[in-house]
Amino acid sequence: MDRTERVIVALDTPDIIIATKLVHALKDDIKIFKIGSELFTSCGPEIVRLVQDSGAKVFLDLKFFDIPNTVANVAQVACHLGVFMFNVHALGGAKMMKVTAEAVKGEAERRGLPKPIVLAVTVLTSMSGKELTEDLSISKSLEEEVVHLAKMAKDAGLDGAVASAREARLLKDKIGKDFLVVTPGIRPRWSAAGDQHRIVTPRDAFDGGADYIVIGRPITADPDPRRAVERIKKELQHG
Repeated sequence: MDRTERVIVALDTPDIIIATKLVHALKDDIKIFKIGSELFTSCGPEIVRLVQDSGAKVFLDLKFFDIPNTVANVAQVACHLGVFMFNVHALGGAKMMKVTAEAVKGEAERRGLPKPIVLAVTVLTSMSGKELTEDLSISKSLEEEVVHLAKMAKDAGLDGAVASAREARLLKDKIGKDFLVVTPGIRPRWSAAGDQHRIVTPRDAFDGGADYIVIGRPITADPDPRRAVERIKKELQHG
């Protein structure tokens, strides 16, 4: 698969008109769009269908985190929506992830639907090691915590993890090449870091083991989003 086809554009806006314009402008080059809490809270399933009707796939980035039964039930709803992938918080625990993986597999089989990729969110890319220790009282290093949570997700039957590209190679080495790694916080060389701390360029992310990368503002905030995608494609091809 061409690397550009594994670039996910984050539709981080509450405005369905803006999101629609972005999807139609980019659908010839971008095959997957991320719908997060802001847009989904504003628009609901309508925006999922809009992306799908354009011929693209949906990464539903709602980071489900609740008691096991609730997360399993909402995961089945995500399956009904036909999303390509969605995520849960690994901090919800092994049982929560296990029953979710089982519920999604069973629901997809019963309804004859493609099974969505289910990912575990490890440590948010906006969080530093210092915050992990001081705010959350986690004694492990940031890298150790990411590996711990990702391994728990793999053992529970999930397909992969959301993690910084800086941890992608570590996860591949520790957990296995078949465990997918989706990396947010990606910034092309020519863009600003914004509020992300553990950032990596698109080319370095793929070279480091990422299976999919998520890019938002460097594309969506550009006056010409298609031009931004072309610049990223060139960066991926030529470094």
